Amino acid sequence: MSIATLILVLSLSLLIGLSLGILGGGGSILTVPILVYVAGFEAKEAIAASLFVVGTTSLVGALGHAKAGRVRWRTGLIFGAAGMVGAFGGGLLGGYIPGQVLLVAFAVMMLVTSLAMLRGRKPVDPNKQYKDLPLGRVLLDGAAVGLVTGLVGAGGGFLVVPALALLGGLPMSLAVGTSLVVIAMKSFAGLAGYMTTVAIDWNTTLMVTGVAVVGSLVGSKIAGRISEDKLRAAFGWFVLAMGVFMLSQDVPGQFRLPLIGAAAVLAVVVFVRQRKKSATPRAPEGVLEAETDPQAAEGTTPAH
Repeated sequence: MSIATLILVLSLSLLIGLSLGILGGGGSILTVPILVYVAGFEAKEAIAASLFVVGTTSLVGALGHAKAGRVRWRTGLIFGAAGMVGAFGGGLLGGYIPGQVLLVAFAVMMLVTSLAMLRGRKPVDPNKQYKDLPLGRVLLDGAAVGLVTGLVGAGGGFLVVPALALLGGLPMSLAVGTSLVVIAMKSFAGLAGYMTTVAIDWNTTLMVTGVAVVGSLVGSKIAGRISEDKLRAAFGWFVLAMGVFMLSQDVPGQFRLPLIGAAAVLAVVVFVRQRKKSATPRAPEGVLEAETDPQAAEGTTPAH
C-alpha cells in the first residue's frame, strides 16, 4: 500500500469513529467499503478486520458513556451474551462463503441500514415496553442480530438501539450507550469465528483502529452540539449511495440493473415519505417518545 493510499484510508477511518461516537452505530457500514475499495483488502479479510475495528472503537466509546452514567450494564451484558453466540456462528460460517456473496449481502445490509437511518427513530409506545426484561425474546433477537453481524460484519447498531429501547425499556440516551457494549461483545465474537479461517493485515488494521478511536472520542464530545436528525439523514443517503455502488461492483451483470433499479425506486419512495413527514405538523409535546425516560410513564419500569 502506498503512502498516499494509507493516508486516505486513515483519513476516512475518522468517519468510522465519528459515526459510532455520535450515532451509536454505522461504523461497520463504513469500515468494510474503506478496507475493500481503498485499502485493497479481500472481502473476508475486510469483514474480519472491520469486526476488530468496530469492536475496539465501540468498547472505548462505551467506557466514555459509562463514565457519564449512560450504560445499563445488566441489560447490555444479557443482550451482548446472546449476540455473541450468533456472531461467533456467523463468523465461522462466513469463512466458508465466497467473498463476492458476502459483499453482495453486505451491500443489501447497507440498503437496509440506510432505510432505517432515513426513516429515523420511531416513537416507542410506553404501553408496549416490557416491564421486565423478556429473556426468551432477548436471546432470540440477540442471536439473530449477532448471526448477521458475525456473517457480514454489519447490522449491529441500528438493530440493537431500538431493541434496547423496546425490550429493555431504556430511554434513548441509555440505549445508545448500552448498544456500544453489545456491539463490542458481538464484534469480538464474530472476529473469533473469522480468525479460524482468515488472516488479517494487523499493521493496517491497528492503524485504522487507532484513528477510529480518536474519531469516536471526538464524536462523543460534539454529539450534543449538532442536529442528530440532520446528520443521520445525511449519513443515511451516503450509505444508500455506497450500497448502490457496491451492488454495481459485485452483483453479476444479469442481476445488476434490476437490483440498482430497485434501490433507486426505494430511494425515491424514502425521499417522498421524508418530504411528507417534514410537511406534517409536529406531534404535541405530551406525546411520549423513545427519548423520554420510561420511569416517568405509569407502570413502566426499566430493567436494571
